[in-house]
Amino acid sequence: MFKYTCLNPISRVGLEVLTEEYQQIDTMEGTDAVLVRSAAMHDMELPDSLSVIARAGAGVNNIPLDKCSEKGIVVFNTPGANANGVKEMVLSGMLLAARDIYGGISWVKENAGDENINKTMEKAKKNFSGTEIKGKKLGIIGLGAIGVLVGNAANRMGMQVYGVDPFLSVKNALNLNRDVTVLKSYEELYRICDYITIHVPFIEETKGMLNKEAFAQMKDGVVILNYARDLLVNDEDMKEALESGKVRKYVTDFPNAAVVRMPNVIATPHLGASTEESEDNCAAMAAEEIREYLENGNIINSVNYPNCDAGVCSTAGRITIAHKNMPKMLNQFTNVISAEGINIDHMTNKSRGEYSYCVLDIDSKLPAELIDKLRAIDGVLKVRIVK
Repeated sequence: MFKYTCLNPISRVGLEVLTEEYQQIDTMEGTDAVLVRSAAMHDMELPDSLSVIARAGAGVNNIPLDKCSEKGIVVFNTPGANANGVKEMVLSGMLLAARDIYGGISWVKENAGDENINKTMEKAKKNFSGTEIKGKKLGIIGLGAIGVLVGNAANRMGMQVYGVDPFLSVKNALNLNRDVTVLKSYEELYRICDYITIHVPFIEETKGMLNKEAFAQMKDGVVILNYARDLLVNDEDMKEALESGKVRKYVTDFPNAAVVRMPNVIATPHLGASTEESEDNCAAMAAEEIREYLENGNIINSVNYPNCDAGVCSTAGRITIAHKNMPKMLNQFTNVISAEGINIDHMTNKSRGEYSYCVLDIDSKLPAELIDKLRAIDGVLKVRIVK
């Protein structure tokens, strides 16, 4: 029986993926797995029983990755599960920036008491005129699951679409409409685009990447859309760009005390993935990742350990070892096991930066004392008996 804890409300569609072999508990103590959305985990105690954390969403800045890695806890996210929901928000954001729809709606509400509103609106509507997006140039920073969907949809709406992604995968490249132009540099994209939308993870290299230096290279009156992470944009530089008119509109899903006071901002309260479909997709993917890891020892979509797929175990036993990426680790594992006359039928070992993950299929069950010997090896972080 596996035990799991939900730190946020998780879609029932996702929880139904977990079989009767899974028991939900209300505390962290004794749990094997955690399902989380936005709950902050940095100050939480992580029990030794905890093996896996699955984030029902893409961003993992609410999870202490370094601490998890050092304890051998594998952290998953759900890339692409909410991509369509975010794509639709980006498209709506472009339309809201191009046409003063919000201003028009506000005018109607403010004049709800006017018995002749059907006539007065004909004079008022000129104050809310805008432009069409057809024929405009859209630049996409980051051609992952969301960026590809945005690019393809915008292309079908008649926009000229350009994208930049130094890490563009073969899969995403094949999914990209052939009319979408992939550029080699951000500078080229900045120079030619009327709309720019950003879809990259928040890491040290991308922090504040949309700043005064970037704005200076853009067209006057550019529209910036941010449905990725707030800290990708330098707020102080954005305020200056909006006040000068360099940036005509800033559309963001991440309002804060500074942004909401800026002129020409269209802000929504982090609604990008707030659809029933996105929440169901993320929850189901997160639950499937947990099952694959706990039941088979396989890692899919981890953000701190290497992906590792050893299939379904067909031998008498399977153990997994999360360990430091150090020389001679595999020799030590095999020496401990073979010393007891146990044969290793299959071994898979993958590395990612400082950490590695090993799956060992053996022809008999490992005695408890051998598990203790493996755990005692310097650099071993967690040993799990899968079968």
